Amino acid sequence: MAQVSGNTDTRQGILDTAHRIVGAKGFSGVGLNEILAAAGVPKGSFYHYFGSKEAFGEALLADYFEEYLADIDATLAETGLSHAERLMNYWHKWQATQGSIDYQRKCLAVKLAAEVSDLSEPMRLALKAGTAGIIARVAGTIQAGVAEGSLTVEGEPHDTAEILYHLWLGASLMAKIERTDAPFDAAMRTTRRILNPHRA
Repeated sequence: MAQVSGNTDTRQGILDTAHRIVGAKGFSGVGLNEILAAAGVPKGSFYHYFGSKEAFGEALLADYFEEYLADIDATLAETGLSHAERLMNYWHKWQATQGSIDYQRKCLAVKLAAEVSDLSEPMRLALKAGTAGIIARVAGTIQAGVAEGSLTVEGEPHDTAEILYHLWLGASLMAKIERTDAPFDAAMRTTRRILNPHRA
């Protein structure tokens, strides 16, 4: 992904503002003018930082996943807990953020996956790379949890991680449709059955 040189604080400010607005309205439903006005950036300077709206969307997703993966790393490395407990904490945090009305904290993967995957190949690939990073981290923690004896799974850790991520992605979508936490509660019960956590 190409990055135009310029004031990185301004560029990051545009992205931070876009996280909130796009998280609430989607990508296609938001005009650049709205984002730039909210960020306090002149319209003419947008293309100094991003070559197009599609390039901007790609940068937005890359920025989102960079922060998200750092948060996952912190959660899955928390000291004093078993790997099973760390994993269950991750799912609890997922439910807390996706069930929140604070759109700024919503997962852009959930919000944009269906919307942009058929419209923009660069954005689809950014989503693919980001979600692959999430699954890889969950898989590594599952493998470590099996090794330490804090959880028991059937099948390969990576396959299990994919199943769990798909489960929670679907639960997030259904929670939006139903406007209730019931899909998350069901996902949590299924997650416990799949992972069999012994100390979580």
